[in-house]
Amino acid sequence: MKRFTYIFLFLLAFLSGCETEPILFKGPYHVRFTESRITFKESYSPVISIQVHLVSPAQEEDVTIFYDIAGSARENIDYIILETRGSVTIKKGEYTGVINVQLINNANNILRSQELLLSLNSTSGGDLQVGQNEGGIGKSFSLTIVDDCILGGSYLGRRGTVSSPVTITSQDCEKYILSNWNINLFANATPMDLTFIDNGDNTLTIPEQKEEDLDQEFATIKGNGVVDPVTGAIIMNITLADFENQPVITLNLTRN
Repeated sequence: MKRFTYIFLFLLAFLSGCETEPILFKGPYHVRFTESRITFKESYSPVISIQVHLVSPAQEEDVTIFYDIAGSARENIDYIILETRGSVTIKKGEYTGVINVQLINNANNILRSQELLLSLNSTSGGDLQVGQNEGGIGKSFSLTIVDDCILGGSYLGRRGTVSSPVTITSQDCEKYILSNWNINLFANATPMDLTFIDNGDNTLTIPEQKEEDLDQEFATIKGNGVVDPVTGAIIMNITLADFENQPVITLNLTRN
């Protein structure tokens, strides 16, 4: 028992001796991008907020940070910078400001990518550095914009009075996948995808395929569709080939 007690006291003393003092950040105070790199497809429609934050106590006055713009992405063709171009403000008492960017979906079936490069260069706060340490960590930011296919992107799928968000994706801008065609159709609300082909003349072909979430005796679907070249709206006519009389389901897709 004594031996156990000695061992316990020894471990307690050892662990107590291993305590370390907390490491506190003492400067230099600076501003930096919160992230260094993000990637989005050009069909991404929500506003992208690029955050710049303050690594210091909150300031008593607004801090304006100035930045340079470079990269292969073309302003007003591939993207738009909302609000004031070339500067972002962190309000007094706050710690972050945002540069809001809106992507422009100019899909043309040429799959490549462009980069929007932002670089912080100065601030209105004289004591604040740009970037962290001598290496300037957080001084630069890159937004990679990946081209999408003409029909790729986010849509609102509608059948009758019921609608649901869906997406269309492709790896080669010819064969596409619709994320869900089971909108207000079957009692089972499980999303069911389908493959279709862009014929290149504003018409679509839905090749014969099996829907894995249906009983195999009723699983065959096929069909066709059309694309409005002005609005991008899509109408799909999906034939349930294994059902009696082969009913046709019409699905309307409009871009979000």
